[in-house]
Amino acid sequence: MNEEILIGGCDTGQIFLNPRYANRHGLVAGATGTGKTVTLQCLAEGFSDLGIPVFLADVKGDVSGNSQAGKPHKKIDERVESIGIEDYQKRGYTVDFWDVFGKQGTPVRTTITEMGPQLISRLLDLNETQESILTLVFEFADDEGMLLVDLNDLRTTLEFLGNNNKDLGVGFGVSKASVNAILRRLLMLEREGGDQFFGEPALQLEDFMQTDRNGCGMINILAADILIRSQRVYATFLLWLLSELFENLPELGDPEQPVLVFFFDEAHLLFKDANKALLDKIEQVVRLIRSKGVSVFFITQSPGDIPDSVLSQLGNRIQHALRAYTPKEQKVVKVAAQSFRTNPKLDTVTVITEMGVGEALVSTLQDKGIPAPVEKVLVRPPNSRIGKATLAERKVILDADRNMKRYGKTYDPRSAHEVLRERTAEMQKKQDQAELEKRATKPRARRRSNRQSTAEAFFKSMARSMGSAAGRKFFRGILGSLLK
Repeated sequence: MNEEILIGGCDTGQIFLNPRYANRHGLVAGATGTGKTVTLQCLAEGFSDLGIPVFLADVKGDVSGNSQAGKPHKKIDERVESIGIEDYQKRGYTVDFWDVFGKQGTPVRTTITEMGPQLISRLLDLNETQESILTLVFEFADDEGMLLVDLNDLRTTLEFLGNNNKDLGVGFGVSKASVNAILRRLLMLEREGGDQFFGEPALQLEDFMQTDRNGCGMINILAADILIRSQRVYATFLLWLLSELFENLPELGDPEQPVLVFFFDEAHLLFKDANKALLDKIEQVVRLIRSKGVSVFFITQSPGDIPDSVLSQLGNRIQHALRAYTPKEQKVVKVAAQSFRTNPKLDTVTVITEMGVGEALVSTLQDKGIPAPVEKVLVRPPNSRIGKATLAERKVILDADRNMKRYGKTYDPRSAHEVLRERTAEMQKKQDQAELEKRATKPRARRRSNRQSTAEAFFKSMARSMGSAAGRKFFRGILGSLLK
């Protein structure tokens, strides 16, 4: 088995990615339709062949073809011959399908507690005041020893703090208006299907880091064609995964190859509308997670979609064609070209706009982590199918999936929702009892008799008969005689 990952071929020979430097991260960029998905398939296959598990989000459904053997095609045969691949085999890979909604794969969930207040705030698009209230919710739950598992727990705790802020002591006073604003955001998240992301059993990260019976790394594919419609949920979910890997995996220093490769498709969504605190967190995770043995590849249309502080950490780069019709696009092309180590034989600015589908500018890290000069590369064809797996093919895999037995059915543990409902009921009971005791000890006021005197009855009867002017005059006459 080759110890390096073949990317493709160029005029000088074959171009490889050294797994020794894969955890220096990478970038796959290019305009729509230029071949990024096929490149993603090839990289996933290469890492899997080395026994390295892979996680990737399948935004369009095309990457599911990794699970099926490639189909014969004349153009594929021509490309195999052009690149000089001697051991090319059409075969499928061992794949685990995952899906937040549980329809196209094993359900994947986390808990409110595990995601934490910062990412929940990003998910709900909260302002600073609302985020501070959410932080209080987590502190209150921690102080009370309550679990925050799902959105019911978060909603009930928010309502409890809002309704009892005067009784909870210093530090837990919250504005009822701000609480109501957060509750409205929760309702919007539920309508987007975000509530299905929270619950038990929560995902165990080791289930992403498995090998098959042949020693190949599992390719974990997240069905994201529906999830991507809720862009904030999609980006926050993947960022949470990165954060969990960073916080829970042991330090490995500088391993010979990654323990997991994480592909972040539509990476621009990760940085969209992110505040400085969140950007700093992302930069920190990307910078430090390589010492945990995790390699991160960002997939996006343009390198300009990635902040410079993160882009500078991506050592392995594959740049497919970009279009440059406007001055802004021309500037993006120039920036992308200048990000490579120069090759005197290659005008990268011109080449980027002229490459065909399946061609790319490639620069990977060589010995001692030094970037290789950029080369124009014809990307190799994948061993697996180019295109989607059918529903029947996906069902066969899911029926045999060991993860479905573990995560297929949800359960609702005793958590903040149940605890606070019981506490609220008990508080109401005590309040009602105190009110009854107060009423019992209060002196009774003298009750007015309901019986009417003869005089009262007479005057009321007369008043009902005063419908005419003559009657009113007669009545005034009586009153006048009585008052004399």
